[in-house]
Amino acid sequence: MKKRLAEIEKTSKLLEPGSQERLKIREQVIHYTEDFLNTIESKPAFVQSKENGVGLLKSPIQEEPVSIETILDLIHKNVDTPGLNPASGGHLGYIPGGGIYSSSLGDYMADITNRYAGLFFAGPGAVRMENMLIDWMANTIGYPKGFAGNLSSGGSIANLIAIVTARDSFDIKARDIEKTVIYATAHSHHCIDKAIRIAGLKEAIRRNITMDDCYKMQNEKLEQQIISDLKDGLKPFMIIASAGTTDVGAIDPLKSIGLLAEKYKLWYHIDGAYGAFFALTDEGRKKLEGMELSDSIVMDPHKGLFLPYGIGAVIIRKKELLYKSHFYAANYMQDALKAPEELSPAELSPELTKHFRGLRMWLPLKLHGVKPFRACLEEKLLLAKYFYLEIQKLGFEVGPEPELSVITFRYVPKNKKEDADKFNEMLINEIHKDGRVFLSSSRLNGNYILHLAILSFRTHLSTIDLTLQILENLVRNA
Repeated sequence: MKKRLAEIEKTSKLLEPGSQERLKIREQVIHYTEDFLNTIESKPAFVQSKENGVGLLKSPIQEEPVSIETILDLIHKNVDTPGLNPASGGHLGYIPGGGIYSSSLGDYMADITNRYAGLFFAGPGAVRMENMLIDWMANTIGYPKGFAGNLSSGGSIANLIAIVTARDSFDIKARDIEKTVIYATAHSHHCIDKAIRIAGLKEAIRRNITMDDCYKMQNEKLEQQIISDLKDGLKPFMIIASAGTTDVGAIDPLKSIGLLAEKYKLWYHIDGAYGAFFALTDEGRKKLEGMELSDSIVMDPHKGLFLPYGIGAVIIRKKELLYKSHFYAANYMQDALKAPEELSPAELSPELTKHFRGLRMWLPLKLHGVKPFRACLEEKLLLAKYFYLEIQKLGFEVGPEPELSVITFRYVPKNKKEDADKFNEMLINEIHKDGRVFLSSSRLNGNYILHLAILSFRTHLSTIDLTLQILENLVRNA
């Protein structure tokens, strides 16, 4: 046995390269990423490709290694070239993610040290750091003391955690579900419906409350529906409001909804994955007044703080409710459960094995300070207003005036016989072919519309002017 161990040890140690080998690999990777960043402004935001990464399949996983040069070439041709470039300032479709450089250094350190951030016993500093970040976010939105939260993989899991906590806090049993009522609007994010289903509430009654002309939930309609449901013997349970919808960037009347939830003793959840961090700005703070009244809220640092994909956050007003829903113990964990000084992420979420996400957020905030993040968010608000005014000068119809940084618009051809939907579909196809900027499309009131979302930290005035120029040329030459 010892002889065999000695033989396979030589091979197994290939997973532990020496300092010179690490340096060689690292220099190649750094050269690749530096070239990516140094040429980011000239890279297209979108590349239409027939192959779409199929070259990866021609290099299958195998027993023997290949060189780092070959690997990087495969990544360049098959991963970082086709499709959408989320790192581009020209990414103006959907709700852009971030990708600030300093955050990657936090991930690099977290991956090298492999610090476990699930339990305080195992990683007290890592857990303190993540809880510290939760505290900062909760203070930003105005939550009173007594809250708890979790850094999740994104808004989808964060919303799921909140909905499960709400379900348990109301002690909803299987026999109750068909009479349980959830209130939202048709513009609530689709991950909400997914979370409701996963949480076992698929058969609950889902009320889409009427929206006003700016696509905000109508508070009076909400109260009328609650009263009607109570009279019918139903069990109103939860109100889900949006702090920035994906469709138009609308902010529901958060304060009045919060007061209504308190009046009827309903759980009040806010999906602020996109918009909540605008509270760092003076304008955003006023528009988002009422977030502090919620029982739970979701906010995505990989959106509003421009971090790389893979970090969302959920905060629950009463920490004991989050703990009660997600705490589990096992015999083998008895050492880790000795009266910790801090609540552990593993006790507050579905995850036990947990990546140290906090370092990718803490490092940039410490290194840069909050000031440039606030300035970047304010810039996006102003750019949205600028685009909204300028696009109308080109003859485009617009949706609601942007509350945050989403603008919806469409061009209606002067020739009434020309189909407006097809014309706007042509515009989006031509924009994708051009590739310098990326816009997405959607439907609003049955109409095909163009959707522009300004949230990339690399999007500046020059990007918006380029977008306007592209649209003007397309309309003129159509």
